[in-house]
Amino acid sequence: MENFETINGGICAAKGFKASGLYCGIKHGLPDGNESPISNKKNDIAMIFADVECNAAGVYTSNKVKGAPIVVTKKNLAKSGGKARAVIVNSGNANTCNADGEEKALEMCRLTAEALNIPAEQVIVASTGVIGLTLPIEPIKYAVPLLAEKLSYEGNTEAATAIMTTDTVKKEYAVKFVAGGKECHLGGMAKGSGMIHPNMATTLNFITTDCAVSPEMLQKALSEIVKITYNCLSVDGDQSTNDTCMLIASGLAGNTEITTENDDFQIFKNALYQVMKNLTIMLAKDGEGATKLITCVCSSAPDLDTAIIVAKSVIRSPLFKCAMFGEDANWGRILCAVGYAEADFDINKVDVDIASRSGKLAVCRNGAGVDFSEEKAEEILKEDEIEILIGLNSGEVSATAWGCDLTYDYVKINGDYRS
Repeated sequence: MENFETINGGICAAKGFKASGLYCGIKHGLPDGNESPISNKKNDIAMIFADVECNAAGVYTSNKVKGAPIVVTKKNLAKSGGKARAVIVNSGNANTCNADGEEKALEMCRLTAEALNIPAEQVIVASTGVIGLTLPIEPIKYAVPLLAEKLSYEGNTEAATAIMTTDTVKKEYAVKFVAGGKECHLGGMAKGSGMIHPNMATTLNFITTDCAVSPEMLQKALSEIVKITYNCLSVDGDQSTNDTCMLIASGLAGNTEITTENDDFQIFKNALYQVMKNLTIMLAKDGEGATKLITCVCSSAPDLDTAIIVAKSVIRSPLFKCAMFGEDANWGRILCAVGYAEADFDINKVDVDIASRSGKLAVCRNGAGVDFSEEKAEEILKEDEIEILIGLNSGEVSATAWGCDLTYDYVKINGDYRS
């Protein structure tokens, strides 16, 4: 693994990227005449703008129901040849399952293009929030010119806050690294707390870099790293209709453009992994109502797909998640989830340990229970970060999945989500 240094700046850490965010009343109406556009209400719309034309790559939900912004963004990138300059994104309304959804998404692109003096097909559009409600366009018309005026190289926090829905914290991460003898930067922001069980990316994620990378290599890197980060995340087993992950490269670091799978490409992928892995962990830890971050490592698997399938099977099990909330070392629920994973391995070779900062404890060997201290198990499970370690003893490959416990508050949040 190459050396990377964690830095501040999130989506604005890379050279050439500005961002902004503000409240415009997507859910609750426009600010009144006596209220500043930069009000004390949570931001609900954000803009990202690049100083130069960028290469762009994306991955999207595989749900058959797709938000209108996804449809429009894919069409825009096809028209522009994979080039982008701006992102416009709102929270509070997903613009999904609406007869006028594409029309509204296109209008968001047009308004952004007009404010920034760029082609509309170079705008990426995204939305998150309630499904099936008509997206009000007036607040967005009001907000876009203000967002353009507010754009700043330090605007990452305003933007990261604007994409939150039931999130309790903003999610940003950035690193710097060296490729082609040049210092490069890569940073991103993410949102997501519920309806998280992706099969492409997860929630809304925007990543920028100043490393020069060709469109083909950018897409290849994103698709490969998504598989072992965002696709290994599950909060509640529900796959969103609006999942989008965009990776945008300005090339302003000045390195020779990466066009093949050379050493610089591996360095770039490692940097991308650092950012996406850490954003994935933030998303898991901030799962709706969650009290515990759960990491499941499946090792000694015959291949990567098997390791991923087994680890995710455990992470998404409602019974297992409830046991973690109750701090109950009911390891049978773990083995049950391993057993129904759709992969080929010998269950009679499987080992299971539970671990946290309070220690590590073997609870299953060769597919059968072993004697263990319930007191020690309780001590381990009282921590807010728990590890489940599964050994298939059938190969040399490992994978990690991330999730959280299932709590009373999850039900409360989702029983009243539209209000």
